[in-house]
Amino acid sequence: MVKILKDLWILTSTGVVLYSRVQDEKINPQLFGGLMSALNMFAEKLSDGGITNFELSNLKFVVVKRRDFLFIASTSNKIKEKRAEEELKKVGDLFFKNYPQEVLLEWDNDISIFSDFGSAIESSLEKDSTDKMKEAFW
Repeated sequence: MVKILKDLWILTSTGVVLYSRVQDEKINPQLFGGLMSALNMFAEKLSDGGITNFELSNLKFVVVKRRDFLFIASTSNKIKEKRAEEELKKVGDLFFKNYPQEVLLEWDNDISIFSDFGSAIESSLEKDSTDKMKEAFW
């Protein structure tokens, strides 16, 4: 099975990044979260629903909003937006399964409780370069 999503951010509607898995460490997750939250709020003022996707020269970013959370993933420009959106919705389903409403309502703003989420979504994300090197050597 081809892995569709490259990078992933899960953030609150206010821009706090709860979980991120980013291959390029040049991007500070909390700054990215603040920017995406602001862009989404701006887009919501202009049109119903907010931002759903945008593209850079070689990457496509897909945004899914569910229950006041933004799920954002990057993918190759070659991947169809619908396919990436479906995969991102699966990630959202897993997030809400692992962190049900009662956990989220009791959440005390400590993002460390979300740190183990990566193991739940491993099958959706491309491996980063260090994982690929480890596989080559082991």
